[in-house]
Amino acid sequence: MRRLARVALLCLGCGVCSLLYGLSQLALSLEQEPGGGGRERQARDPAALGVRRQAGSAGRGEAGARRYDYMKTHPSEKMHLAVVACGERLEETVTMLRSAIIFSIRPLHFHIFAEDQLHERFKDILDEFPYEGKVNYTLYPITFPTESAAEWKKLFKPCASQRLFLPLILKNVDSLLYVDTDILFLRPVDDIWSFLGKFNSTQIAAMAPEHEEPRIGWYNRFARHPYYGVTGINSGVMLMNMTRIRRKYFKNDMTPVRLQWGEILMPLLKKYKLNITWGDQDLLNIMFFHNPESLYVFPCQWNYRPDHCIYGSNCKAAEEEGIFILHGNRGVYHDDKQPTFRAVYEAIKNYSFGDDLVHSLLQPLELELQKTMHTYCGRVYKVFIKQLTKSIKDLYARRSKGR
Repeated sequence: MRRLARVALLCLGCGVCSLLYGLSQLALSLEQEPGGGGRERQARDPAALGVRRQAGSAGRGEAGARRYDYMKTHPSEKMHLAVVACGERLEETVTMLRSAIIFSIRPLHFHIFAEDQLHERFKDILDEFPYEGKVNYTLYPITFPTESAAEWKKLFKPCASQRLFLPLILKNVDSLLYVDTDILFLRPVDDIWSFLGKFNSTQIAAMAPEHEEPRIGWYNRFARHPYYGVTGINSGVMLMNMTRIRRKYFKNDMTPVRLQWGEILMPLLKKYKLNITWGDQDLLNIMFFHNPESLYVFPCQWNYRPDHCIYGSNCKAAEEEGIFILHGNRGVYHDDKQPTFRAVYEAIKNYSFGDDLVHSLLQPLELELQKTMHTYCGRVYKVFIKQLTKSIKDLYARRSKGR
């Protein structure tokens, strides 16, 4: 009897092992089927809004049909850059995009938020860019929460506060570089993108200080609200890990309960709207005042503005290495108050893709900059071309190596 029981138990054990082996093989075969994994479907979601097109592919744009890979799945494939353009900012925005394309190494995806009347003009220009395969773009309407749209639209400048809602709109983008329209890249976007890898576990965004010299700082002298650090931060160049932003619960001075990004914006505006001058930038300063561990601060040459030279040179990093990203705020690209800034803008605007960068861009620019030496910024004009010279040299070295 005992012998029969042992035989029965042995048979039962063999049957269970066979069943487990069969199930494991079935699961393995399902994982290997093309498109069969749920993980793959989660990693590939269509863009939430807008019209997706590939630059240089006139007439071949696809309306939301193409899918792009989630940045965590393929971190080396694309860099995502966002800009918000309203009013008379079309030319300025296109010039910024041109500067991003010239030196960047990895493919770029532009997320362009613009007023409806600008969309066709953007398409016409971008579809003529000669970098098919390297540059893609998506055009989006200006979008604010319905219940408070009027209030957000009139904050500081038209459409400026749109940047606050990018983590909520671009839900399938893991990381993003936001820049103002008056930005010019003087080295590859890849280099500022690499700061994402330097974030520690608590950091969700990176920006540069508003000022290097507290004696001329705005926030530390005039602000009527909390601000980050000694002189505040400037949001014209803002690198974001948007997955972390969406997940984070923010400390604040309105409630003991921590709030998520989408929950904190409107209460902040209601509390401080009579005390803020620079709109959304002030709100970001308030948020990072209460959450300083969440911000990575990069040096001033990544967001170089007139304030860094009009009162005498005060960005030591730019003096040593040159300007990496030029920020022509206060409209200096379009008047004669700061001719050094305007000269760089005009040089990049007028450069034709494919022309020799030394003879068509660098040399004419240096001649124009030499004419500005009567100004404070002109006295340090070499910082405007130091990195640009290196970027051109590196670009030609990469091309020569690739032949």
